[in-house]
Amino acid sequence: MPKPRQPSPLAPRTPVPPVAVAGARFATLAAGIRYTGRPDLLLIELEPGSTAAGVFTRSLTAGHPVLWCREALARGLEQGGRARAVIVNAGNANVCRGAEGDAAVAREVAAVQAALDCAAEEVLVASTGVIGERLAVEKIEAAVPALVAGLRADGVDAAARAIMTTDTFAKWASATASIGGKTVTLTGIAKGSGMIAPDMATMLAFAVTDAALPAPVLQTLLNRAADRSFNATTVDGDTSTSDTLLLFATGRAGNAPPRSADDSGLADFVRALDAVMIELAQQVVRDGEGAQKFIEIGVKGALDDAAARRIGLVVANSPLVKTAIAGADANWGRIVMAVGKAGETIDPARLGVAFGGHDVALNGAAVPDLDEAPVAAHLAGSEIIIDITVGDGPGRATVWTCDLTHGYIDINADYRS
Repeated sequence: MPKPRQPSPLAPRTPVPPVAVAGARFATLAAGIRYTGRPDLLLIELEPGSTAAGVFTRSLTAGHPVLWCREALARGLEQGGRARAVIVNAGNANVCRGAEGDAAVAREVAAVQAALDCAAEEVLVASTGVIGERLAVEKIEAAVPALVAGLRADGVDAAARAIMTTDTFAKWASATASIGGKTVTLTGIAKGSGMIAPDMATMLAFAVTDAALPAPVLQTLLNRAADRSFNATTVDGDTSTSDTLLLFATGRAGNAPPRSADDSGLADFVRALDAVMIELAQQVVRDGEGAQKFIEIGVKGALDDAAARRIGLVVANSPLVKTAIAGADANWGRIVMAVGKAGETIDPARLGVAFGGHDVALNGAAVPDLDEAPVAAHLAGSEIIIDITVGDGPGRATVWTCDLTHGYIDINADYRS
C-alpha cells in the first residue's frame, strides 16, 4: 500500500471551498477496497433528466470501467444522453481482468441501478489504483445502500478526497457563468499524481453544472475543454489505462438549451468550463509524484498550434529537462535537444529559449555575455516558466509539467507494497 505523503509544496495554500451544484449529490464511505481508515468509494447522484458527456483514455489496455462508460454513453445518446449516477472506487483500477473485470462493472451498475431505479446505461463507473488485481466488487455492492442514504449536496470536498490514491491533496474547482441571462454554476473534482500523460482525458475527473445542455452540445464542449487543459499536461509521460473525464448537466439553472456548441450565448460558459478544467489539470501537475517545481512551457513560431503543443509536450516529458529544472540548472541545451527530437518542422536559425523571461538563447545561438544571476534566481523558485521559439509560424501552445526528483522513484518503487 502506498505510504502516506506530505502535502505537495505546490498545493494551493488557501483553497477556495467548492460550490454545490443544484441537482447533484455526493456520498462517500470507507469500503476497505485497498485502504484502511479512509473513504475509498464515491457515489455521485444526478437529478433525473441530467445529461452526460465523457472522454476517456485511448490506451489499448483500457480498464473495464472505461469500456463500460464508452458503451453506456453511446447507447444513452439514443435516449437523450441521460445519466443518473457515477460510482467511483480508489485503490484498484479493475484493469486487465478479462470477463471477471467486465462482470465486476456489471455488478456495480446493477447495484446502483436498483437503488436509484434507473436504466443501466444511466450508471457510469470509474476505478483507480493498482492494475491487474481483482476488484472486491462485493464490498462495493454491500456499500451502495449506505451511499444512497448518505447522499448530500454539500459533499464535494469529501468526494474529492475519496478518489485520491498517491495524491497529497484533494482537487476541486468551481466557477459561475451566464447563459441567456441565467446564472449557471460549474464544479469539478479530479485525482491524479503519477501515470500522467493524458490522451483525450485525464486521470479521473468529474464535473457537474446546473446548466441545461443537450448531450451532443455537452460532448463537443467537453472535447474542446479537455484538449485545452488535461491534454496539455504531463507528469511522467505515461498514459493511464483508466483516464476518465465526465461532465454532467442537471438543467436546474433553467436556461434555454442551446442548439449548438457554437451558439454565441455559450461564450461565457465556455470561459468558465475552460477555467475549471485548466485549474483541475494544473492541480494534478502540482501534485506530481515527488514534484518540487511547477513548470509552464510556452512554444511559439511552430507551423500550427498542434505542432507547438507536440513540441511542448516532448520538452515537458524529457527526463533530462525535468531533472535540470529540479537542480535549478539553466541547461538550455537539453531543451534544444528535446525540440529537435519532437519531429516537427522548426527553423534552427530562429530557435530561442528563455527562463522566466530572461533569454538564454536567441536566433539559434547562446546569448553573448549572459548575466546568469536573474536566470538562477528564477530557477531557484518553485514556479518555472520556459519560453521556446522554434520559427516564425503562427503556431502557439502552452503545456504544464513538473520537475523530476528522487521522490518519484521512492513513491513508485514500492507502490504495491
